[in-house]
Amino acid sequence: MELRTERLLLRKWRDDDVELIARLVQDPKAGQYLGRFVDRAAIDAWIKSEREHFERYGYGLFAMERLEAPGFIGFCGLVNVSYQAPFTPAVEMYWRVASDQWGQGYASEAAAAVVAFGFEKAKLNQVVAIAAVENTASRRVMERIGMSHNPKDDFDHPLKGVDDPLRRQVLYRLTYDHWHRKR
Repeated sequence: MELRTERLLLRKWRDDDVELIARLVQDPKAGQYLGRFVDRAAIDAWIKSEREHFERYGYGLFAMERLEAPGFIGFCGLVNVSYQAPFTPAVEMYWRVASDQWGQGYASEAAAAVVAFGFEKAKLNQVVAIAAVENTASRRVMERIGMSHNPKDDFDHPLKGVDDPLRRQVLYRLTYDHWHRKR
């Protein structure tokens, strides 16, 4: 399974992506608002769980590469939110792009394709995305693809400690009806 945009290929992960994914999820700049993994065993377990998620639900994280210069530059996809929060159960759109690829619109392009996949193929009724309050770049991606934010939905992430500066999160939503009307 794969998705194509004007500039990107979004595909299932291959075994040879593992080292590249490990580098991406350990990149301090790319993980500034998302956190990093503590060791390789945690990375391997995460990759395994993401592959299983895709197989079980028919959606998950796609590896992202540029069509003009193939090679892994990040990932983008849909995952079931695994914790309890006021908005759960929910399906979250999630992405991470290598920091040397920032500023080129790849996250927005991939996110738009993933949302279309979620609504058209996975038959979802709603997609959410979350970000640390300070993560303005991710918030711009959410807004570019038509997601809406209501400050009343902002929440303290239950998996982050009370003293964690990234604990406060914003929640953006996009319903199928809103997305369909805007097309």
